[in-house]
Amino acid sequence: MSYKESINNGIFKAYDIRGIYPEELAEPTANLIAQTYLKILAEKLSKPIKDLKIAVCQDNRKSSAPLMQEVIKVFLEYGVSVDDLGPLSINDYYFAVGYYKYDGGIMATASHNPPQYGGFKMTTINTEYENSIDFLSGQELYQELQDFDFPLTAEKTPGYLQSKNVLADHLKHILSFIDKSKIKNLKVVVDTGNGMTGLMIPKIFAELPCQLTHIFSELDGDFSNRAPNPLTAGASDKLAEKVLAEKADLGVIFDVDGDRMFLVDEKGKLVRGDMVLLLLAKPMLEKNIGAGITYNLICSHAVKDLVSKWSGRPIRSEVGYRNLARHMREDKGIMSGEVSAHFAFRDNFYADSGFIAMVLALEAISSDGRPLSEIIKDFQTYVKSDELNFEVSDINLELAKFKNTYQSNLLDEIDGLTFEFSTWWFNVRASNTEPLLRLTVEANSSDILAEKIKELESLIDFKARK
Repeated sequence: MSYKESINNGIFKAYDIRGIYPEELAEPTANLIAQTYLKILAEKLSKPIKDLKIAVCQDNRKSSAPLMQEVIKVFLEYGVSVDDLGPLSINDYYFAVGYYKYDGGIMATASHNPPQYGGFKMTTINTEYENSIDFLSGQELYQELQDFDFPLTAEKTPGYLQSKNVLADHLKHILSFIDKSKIKNLKVVVDTGNGMTGLMIPKIFAELPCQLTHIFSELDGDFSNRAPNPLTAGASDKLAEKVLAEKADLGVIFDVDGDRMFLVDEKGKLVRGDMVLLLLAKPMLEKNIGAGITYNLICSHAVKDLVSKWSGRPIRSEVGYRNLARHMREDKGIMSGEVSAHFAFRDNFYADSGFIAMVLALEAISSDGRPLSEIIKDFQTYVKSDELNFEVSDINLELAKFKNTYQSNLLDEIDGLTFEFSTWWFNVRASNTEPLLRLTVEANSSDILAEKIKELESLIDFKARK
């Protein structure tokens, strides 16, 4: 059996590539991934591989440096011009690929997975929409890899490698989204979780009148102080404690690669991502009347209601940042947001930026003048559950139960099944990243919500509730 045949296909995800290092993803697999990526990029752009210019970077996981070294080796073997951006957050990486107009880019990162994971996120320049980047999914790359007869047959000629520092240009770009004079002397606690956003956060706050308390700022690939994913139970507890102890106006917490940004209010309560979207959307619509705001279909109905009230165009999308980017481009949206706290911007190459979302939040809170909890309370016009996750034996069988039971109230099937009723609605879908059934329920009151969650759960034959 060839090495290609022994590759663990489970590492190729809907959005990227992630696997335990080195058991599931090691340097030989990275070598084949790099060759396949070059083939895809050259064909997409109709350019010889030796004429490609690609950006590379990595997060601070222990797996990332050796995996990226293997990728760079392959690129240089085939004559690619490589700019090594060094250790960065995903925000810096997306910015660099778009701003400097690279043909493509690849970052060694496993997003917010536990520290033993390694992985890659891959981008290409979008040839149809100006100032836009595209996201290459792990599954797309795997489809090409399966049909690929290695090694790559392109001409072998020495490539060129140079280092590039992008932080100064990126800082200017981030601050271009706000009017610094509007930001007040807010007390802000920021938790970067020992991840890559720890590099940029002090640079941003050096330009603002806010008082920064920065926790877990050291780069630590073991992420020793909290879980890499801010939505893991207990992950935001230390931030909340610090916000209360410092009597801060708010807290900010990033996942360890940096594309997701969550807020904690002055009472230490984590603010749901769709409510943060509204916080950001309101001032964006004041500056851009009639603009489109893209949201995913498990966001609160308050998003479409209030965006419309504020003279904006609500644009509904499937879940997942690649889907939201597509809808932003096709439907002329100015920004997008998800419950999972991905926030992307047209003027950021249609890519996520936790940094831009953060400074916009600071501007919005400063302009309003009220405590964050009071601002968010205005947006909570419905009562919504957290996303409920169930481990089941057969996801399609479970989805069929819902469809049969509530057929007359089926709204659409663009991402799982969404059902609408007069006083409540729900969506049930398969996870894009895990073998789970996901359920979101929203209602006009707490009593209706509790009743309907109980009703819906009774239909599901689940092994465990996650």
